[in-house]
Amino acid sequence: MAKNEEIIERALDRIGSGYVFPDKTVAIGAAIRGRLAAGAYEGLDGPALCGTVTADLQEVCPDQHLRLLWMDEPQSLDPVDEDGGEAAFLALLRAENQGIQRVERLEGNIGLIEIRRIASATEGADAIGAAMQLVAHSSALVLDLRNCLGGAPEGAAMWCSYFFPDDQVHLNDIYDRTSDTTRQYWTAAHLPAPRYLDRPVHVLTSGVTFSGGEDVAYTLQAQGRAVLVGATTRGGAHPTARHAVAEHVLVTVPTARTINTVTGGNWEGVGVVPDVPVPAEQALDAALKALRPGI
Repeated sequence: MAKNEEIIERALDRIGSGYVFPDKTVAIGAAIRGRLAAGAYEGLDGPALCGTVTADLQEVCPDQHLRLLWMDEPQSLDPVDEDGGEAAFLALLRAENQGIQRVERLEGNIGLIEIRRIASATEGADAIGAAMQLVAHSSALVLDLRNCLGGAPEGAAMWCSYFFPDDQVHLNDIYDRTSDTTRQYWTAAHLPAPRYLDRPVHVLTSGVTFSGGEDVAYTLQAQGRAVLVGATTRGGAHPTARHAVAEHVLVTVPTARTINTVTGGNWEGVGVVPDVPVPAEQALDAALKALRPGI
């Protein structure tokens, strides 16, 4: 078992070499090493160490993607096996139906899709298409993102693509520090189910909604394609790589930042603010009331 000091130094090395805002890494390193020298992490078990270091990281740099994670399953420390957590993420999505929790037809011919994670655009395309096929003939649609914990930027772009007529909508860009490149995200030209056009879309949000879920909500709101109902989201806009720094500990390092083509910014640190603010548990009722006023 690696000692706490070794785990922390490995994590700081990853942050120093990969964090999307390199000018902040000196302050991060100084703060955490200062806490380490003061004995703040002595005697902590793995989960407690991860929680304490994460709180300290986010105190000096309030980026909610910057954290240590405890993993019950041991992770490979072999560099040849490292893929930024991609294999583990894809396996999780397969186990969770590509993030689609439920699809329903509600009274008034309103479709409802509850999304817990944003799948990749490759493996998740068929599942996303199947969900959209089931609501294709509804009169209005509710996307429930209140418990969406994030996912793939490509998958967020695919979900958004269903609400635009063609491949001509430039959704956002993502700047990556590691490669010093910017990737553009546009609506997809070909989709496995009909596009959902000319009908109202309401998106439900909460303080749990995070990362990829926020991407979908923010993008549809910025483009004027959906009404957001619920609570302000958690505020994590930086795509992230995961690196094993011990058998059961990962450090998550934001290596990129999202730039929305309409606003020129993103939701990092502030969250996505709904158009209709209501407590999250009341969001579905509020959306349905607006979508079927005569019922």
